[in-house]
Amino acid sequence: MPKVYAAVPVLNESENIPYLIEDFRVQDFPESVLVVCVNQPEEWWDNPGKAEMCRDNARTLAYLHSLTGIEIVVIDRSSRGKGWIGKKHGVGWARKTAMDEASRMANDSDIIVSMDADTRYPSEYFSAVVRQLDKYPAATGLSVPYYHKLTGEEEADRCILRYELYMRNYALNMMRINNPYAFSAIGSGMACSASGYRRVGGLSPKMSGEDFYFIQKLRKAGPVIVDCDAVIYPAARFSDRVYFGTGPAMIRGRSGNWDSYPVYPAEAFNRVKETYDLFEKLSASDVETPMDAFIRSIQDGKPFWEPLRKNSPALSAFKKACIQRLDGLRILQYLKTVNGLFPGSNEERINGLLAGLLTDGRISETPGLTASFRNIPVHQLDALRNVLFEAERSMQKEKQMV
Repeated sequence: MPKVYAAVPVLNESENIPYLIEDFRVQDFPESVLVVCVNQPEEWWDNPGKAEMCRDNARTLAYLHSLTGIEIVVIDRSSRGKGWIGKKHGVGWARKTAMDEASRMANDSDIIVSMDADTRYPSEYFSAVVRQLDKYPAATGLSVPYYHKLTGEEEADRCILRYELYMRNYALNMMRINNPYAFSAIGSGMACSASGYRRVGGLSPKMSGEDFYFIQKLRKAGPVIVDCDAVIYPAARFSDRVYFGTGPAMIRGRSGNWDSYPVYPAEAFNRVKETYDLFEKLSASDVETPMDAFIRSIQDGKPFWEPLRKNSPALSAFKKACIQRLDGLRILQYLKTVNGLFPGSNEERINGLLAGLLTDGRISETPGLTASFRNIPVHQLDALRNVLFEAERSMQKEKQMV
């Protein structure tokens, strides 16, 4: 039986960490180790605006060191003299530090699970993760389904629901077009074997978005599981501890700025699919694709397909090379680039998504949107989120892996 190593980056989480410890204690999986990296830049100790976070981390460290009855490794990158120096700081470095330590301790068949202190986990979580990775040995990793619980505060709930609609529209469309990067990158819900972690060179530290890049690395090495019997529940809170992601999106959204998180149109995803469908023809010679203008913009005049043909003469190798180059990051960049070229408001695009799901039989009814995101009652936004959540779970169960 494998051992589960749960890696957690922690910053200013003294209020949440006891709940995470309780979630860890009640796991029904028999063998597990918690690896926690409490962290912040060293210079914060002398910054009046940041010093309270340092003191909060000190309280967390004291609490963690007082624990008994669980197997825990505490990495202190927070106390005076131990904080991050220079550019090597942030959640990416903290998550990498914890996961690297887990990898150092683990056997090849052991499992590394990435978690967050502000996320709640059901008692069967570790068992469900191990079961899925055992069921699909060819998979390189697992992206766990998520669901943000509401806070009861209208402003926060409205923002998290709007952000979740952005995420679910993206995931549902990516699964609809059968794209290999059809996963949601949630740092609190990633898992892989220790051997898989080492195989891809571990997690690459980023100031934000380290979860996206890590799952993309796993996907380039093999299929990623997108279904799991357990669902995680990340927090919905305004937070600027990372540069982009849930917290910053909510902060921008509070003032009505959702420009970075639009509801991308189905037609843009269709163009991605049409381009992927042309890989076989492109293996012989250049042909026009719907993504040509974007590809030219990122290539700075250099050829894109010809080097792939030259280095990958076999069709299967060429297709793999295309998928490696035209990856999830490039697809997201493309969607952002062309978003303004398509008609329709964000609300109209959500209604279009719902209509498609209804036609396909993915949903039996649709609440629809009859007002703007800003004006629609929160309970209706929640109902819409729940419909999309169930549709996404249905597709995840059907696909299992991407």
